[in-house]
Amino acid sequence: MSKEENRIIRRRLRNAYASSIISISMVLLLTGIAALLIVNARTVSDYFKENLQLSVILRPEAGDSEAEAYRKSVETLPFIKAARIVSREEGTADLQKMLGEDFLSVFAESPVPVSVEITLQADYVSPDSVAFVRRALAASPTVEEVEYQQSLVEALTSNLAKISLVLGIFIALMLFISFVLINNTVRLNVFSRRFTVHTMQLVGATRAFIRKPFMRGAVVQGLLSSVLALLLLAGVLVLVRRSFPQLADVIGPESLAIVAGTVLLCGVLICVVSTYFVVNKLTSLDKDQLYY
Repeated sequence: MSKEENRIIRRRLRNAYASSIISISMVLLLTGIAALLIVNARTVSDYFKENLQLSVILRPEAGDSEAEAYRKSVETLPFIKAARIVSREEGTADLQKMLGEDFLSVFAESPVPVSVEITLQADYVSPDSVAFVRRALAASPTVEEVEYQQSLVEALTSNLAKISLVLGIFIALMLFISFVLINNTVRLNVFSRRFTVHTMQLVGATRAFIRKPFMRGAVVQGLLSSVLALLLLAGVLVLVRRSFPQLADVIGPESLAIVAGTVLLCGVLICVVSTYFVVNKLTSLDKDQLYY
């Protein structure tokens, strides 16, 4: 075989190896996204729930001191995440934005009372729990009324349950597809070297000896593909965070570390397992079967 032919063969092998790494990394990117969704599913759900607020309207005669005393009393309750006083001035300014600056002209003084905005713990954001919380907050004689959007609470609870079900099915399907695609890519890559395996058998190489370089290559292939997939995933997260800065509060460093470990483990494990079974199969074939 001439040098030119050897160079062409080596170039084809390098191109095939690079193509397999890129293909596996694309699939591992999907695995990383699925892992990110799984790890942060509860956090995202809690984020939406804890952005739902109740407005506690105090009696007209209540002033800032009464509001502060009420805020301190409710902050100790187990279902309260945060409580913030909305002064008359702040409430009036918000109402002016909604109704226009001239709405006060018909009143001798501002009709807007002092209120307290309540944020609940995520576990208490459900129709039954919010009803219980509302009764507990309204028990104080300082309180005139507790307002919340019941329809929004019901819709949020129902939609999160539906989204969780659909997301679970989607993630399971995506992980299955990822495994099948990576397995097939590795099989094709190893199977293309079946004649090399047969030649090694002809000179007396054992199955373990033949398998050893393929297993080392599978580990390297899995690591390279995983690192490339993580770089792509990092780029996707940077782009998404530019559009949705709130994701910085939802996706923490711990979840990112778990996702990175999952991608690395999946990449290496699937490549190694697939290579192991393909090489074992190749070493059990006779010469005529290598052509099919």
